[in-house]
Amino acid sequence: MNSLRIGLMSAALVAGLATASAQTVAADSVMQHVNGKRLSVGGYGEVAMSRNFYSDAGKRYSNATAYKNTPDHGRFDIPHAVIYLGYDFGKGWTMGTEIEFEHGGTGQSIEYEAEEAIEYEQEVEKGGEVELEQFWIQKSFGRWANIKAGHIVVPVGLTNAYHEPLNFFTVYRPEGENTILPCTWHQTGISFWGKSGKFRYEAQFLAGLNAYRFSRGNWIQGGAKSPYEFEVANKYAVAARVDNYSIPGLRIGLSGYYGKAMGNTTPQDTQHKNIKGNVYVGACDFTYNKYNWKVRGNVDYGYVSDATAITSIVYPGTANVKPNESGSGKYFGSHAIATMVEAGYDVFSQISKLRENNQKLYVFGHFEYYDSSVHNTTAKWTNRKIVAAGINYFPLPQVCVKAEYNQRIFHSKYNNEPAVNIGIAYQGFFL
Repeated sequence: MNSLRIGLMSAALVAGLATASAQTVAADSVMQHVNGKRLSVGGYGEVAMSRNFYSDAGKRYSNATAYKNTPDHGRFDIPHAVIYLGYDFGKGWTMGTEIEFEHGGTGQSIEYEAEEAIEYEQEVEKGGEVELEQFWIQKSFGRWANIKAGHIVVPVGLTNAYHEPLNFFTVYRPEGENTILPCTWHQTGISFWGKSGKFRYEAQFLAGLNAYRFSRGNWIQGGAKSPYEFEVANKYAVAARVDNYSIPGLRIGLSGYYGKAMGNTTPQDTQHKNIKGNVYVGACDFTYNKYNWKVRGNVDYGYVSDATAITSIVYPGTANVKPNESGSGKYFGSHAIATMVEAGYDVFSQISKLRENNQKLYVFGHFEYYDSSVHNTTAKWTNRKIVAAGINYFPLPQVCVKAEYNQRIFHSKYNNEPAVNIGIAYQGFFL
């Protein structure tokens, strides 16, 4: 009887979140199936094609004039293909997994580092291009209290908390958060979360990031990656998120992160104890979904202490293998920012036959401003604006065809980067 009661409470919690919110937190994605079945199978995936009307040369920023009229280039890609597996053991105990294949990879790839190092590097990473993005065991005590332990999503910012492809209009994930933060940000740790009234809340305890993997172009993004078979936890961090659903159709979220990033290496760096490398990130985001409109936005701002001191350090590793260095981390900035707003209207809502068939066609506009090195006065190519417009066609609620015109806008000394992107995505549960 107690098992049935807890199971019903879990189902009511997830159903309530899905009904009340404009979006469901990605950390709960593998539990959206709760409908009396113990085993669930689902996932999401994207296929994309791009034609980029700018040079892909390594020195296109530092020598912009030379590459102003170079040929365009294109690519096909499978950014993400994900499998969800979940199981309800009963008595409030559940398990969730998310296995992700990025770019159709199998663990080995050639990485092209443009502008910073101008090198091609063949590498086999931990997990490679196949990642275990979520794996956790959870105990639910009620709608207000759940404890989750394992590999979990760190829900800092809009995209990390809502990273599935039907949660953004553009073909690729919003570029700003996807550049300055780990995205999708996932680490091993412990999470306490729940829902009370019109609020959903979550607090996490995690391993700290690795400051030696920060970079000018991607700020702290590389700091969550471990080159080892384990996640180094000499230093620790905390993350938290609160979402409010008081206004029908509107979700407003606040999230933050604090952690230590220096000395989080193997072997542990004990030479620079006075350099803290503390990471602070704060974010505010919202989603509005009503009256045939979908509007989303976010503002993220972050700071790393002692950034200048960290950039001057050469990691005291072996002569040929330095797994804790990013290669470009010597020049990362202390501050970073990412902002975004997008809005789309379902024009099929005005056509009765299409509306009755549950087809949707959103016409959208999208704008971003971000900078991975805010106070950089020399390499201003890190300061970018993104302008995009296009359509999202939903023949079915779980399937979306996307098309957009997208342009990166830089300071006048650099060349703008226009592109046309086309993609198709799905998201849902099969069992």
